[in-house]
Amino acid sequence: MSNTIHVLNGPNLNLLGTREPGIYGAATLADVEALCRAEAAQHGFELVFKQTNSEGALVDFIQAARGAKGIVLNAAAYTHTSVAIRDAVAAVGVPTIEVHLSNVFAREPFRHHSYLSPVARGVICGFGPHGYALGIQALVRLP
Repeated sequence: MSNTIHVLNGPNLNLLGTREPGIYGAATLADVEALCRAEAAQHGFELVFKQTNSEGALVDFIQAARGAKGIVLNAAAYTHTSVAIRDAVAAVGVPTIEVHLSNVFAREPFRHHSYLSPVARGVICGFGPHGYALGIQALVRLP
């Protein structure tokens, strides 16, 4: 196992800060990355931080995390639609924390189902960018 944590982001998260700030807040993806880098460094871990709007690229990012300490994954809308991303998480065998900025259970009913939750080590939602830091904290405490 490497000393690396992968933080992977799905579609439309590149628009953070301007996309529906009432739901997603004012922080940009660069702000989220800075928060994650600081949190990982505090615990002595390296960080890989990526975002894509493409389902296939997100699968590739997950596969590239093989051997890592863990993955913090905000698959965004793909959480609710992608069997391919679910299968990639299951296949790599890397502890994965599913993260959502908003509380998906307080939103539209279609967001209440996650293909990822059954293969994730845990789920964090509703804490905005701080959820990413919580995900990193959870991973660094795993044996």
